[in-house]
Amino acid sequence: MKVAVGSDDNYSIAMFIVEELKKRGVEVIPIGSLSTGNPYPWVKVGLEVAELVARGEVDMGIVICYTGTGVSIAANKVCSVRAALCFDAKTARGARLWNDANVLALSARLLSEEVAREILDEWFSVAKPDPSELGNIEELKRFDEETRKSKP
Repeated sequence: MKVAVGSDDNYSIAMFIVEELKKRGVEVIPIGSLSTGNPYPWVKVGLEVAELVARGEVDMGIVICYTGTGVSIAANKVCSVRAALCFDAKTARGARLWNDANVLALSARLLSEEVAREILDEWFSVAKPDPSELGNIEELKRFDEETRKSKP
């Protein structure tokens, strides 16, 4: 599995997440401050990770900023990306199970290593969305396609 992980600053939780993913055998593509070592605009972090996901160059993305809100908003501007801002493991599981989320947005301010590990456990435990939600997920995909077609 290949996951793009982006952060707008060198938060210790972002570096913890990268190391935790590597321990799990995940190939990590660092984005933003994780690749430059310097602060990086949160909007670019969200967009760059989301574009890699949308193009199929990575399986999933994880974006991190101080609150998680900015990177989540930015990532959701990219067609076919469903970014979910998660603060706990149950929300992360639900985002994958019921929304087929493909980008996990996290708050550097609020996460402990223990909670981050629990979120990752639940996020990656869901292989396929709940069949009862496929109609909703397909509706979002159709909207993305219509949006793509309407752009010049």
